[in-house]
Amino acid sequence: MKLTLTTRRKWIVATGAALLLAATPSFALFGIGDIVFDPTSYASLVSQLTTLETQYNMLKNNIVHFSLKQQWQTTLHSLENANVANMFGETAGMSIALNTNAPGTSTTAWKIATVSLNGGAASYLQGQPLGNSRMSQLAMIETSDSISPDCLTAVGQYRSSRSENATPNSSLLSQQFDSTDATNSEVQQLNLINASEAQNLSEAQSQGALHACLASQMTVANMERRNAAVEDLNTAVFVEQQRAANDTSAASESNTWQTYLP
Repeated sequence: MKLTLTTRRKWIVATGAALLLAATPSFALFGIGDIVFDPTSYASLVSQLTTLETQYNMLKNNIVHFSLKQQWQTTLHSLENANVANMFGETAGMSIALNTNAPGTSTTAWKIATVSLNGGAASYLQGQPLGNSRMSQLAMIETSDSISPDCLTAVGQYRSSRSENATPNSSLLSQQFDSTDATNSEVQQLNLINASEAQNLSEAQSQGALHACLASQMTVANMERRNAAVEDLNTAVFVEQQRAANDTSAASESNTWQTYLP
């Protein structure tokens, strides 16, 4: 059986199509068997190149510095020193206590500036029961005398530390907002962030001492208000008891009231 030229062409086309359908992704180019094109490998290579380009751009962005950092810069405000008037020596040492770390001066300044207990207070208060008005007043005074000098010292420490930290803070700010290559590498910027966090921690600890001082002063203030309220209530109860026990009318008086409150 002879095949015509047309039939041969049809067989060649059919056979070629079958081979293409059954072929793997790798195939020869231009009929040359040793040059093979693999679409799968080509796609993988493109993906790898894309990843490398992304990594390169990321590293490039990390290295390139900011040129307009100053738009974020704020001003560091320093605390002014307290200057307490001292006309007759009544506030001696108070300015030092409020501006420096001087616990001894704080205690002395507080004693000079406050009213002293009478020398006979010990004999007057001795033997009085705990919880009565006079002993409560003494407790409030003693608590205040303990807390207040510590608060003076805390304020002085804070002012002093702010002055001492002014130079390091300014140096850190200068480097953080530096727009040159000297301080703009990724590691350098991370070091500056760590330094800033350390300064924030120091500031928070200093402010914590001030917060403790405020809480202590509020405790003493609450003690004073509570004692005043209890004294007022106790007076009302005492007056009512005396009126019930003693005739307060002008007629038919039989006894003199000796226990009235002035």
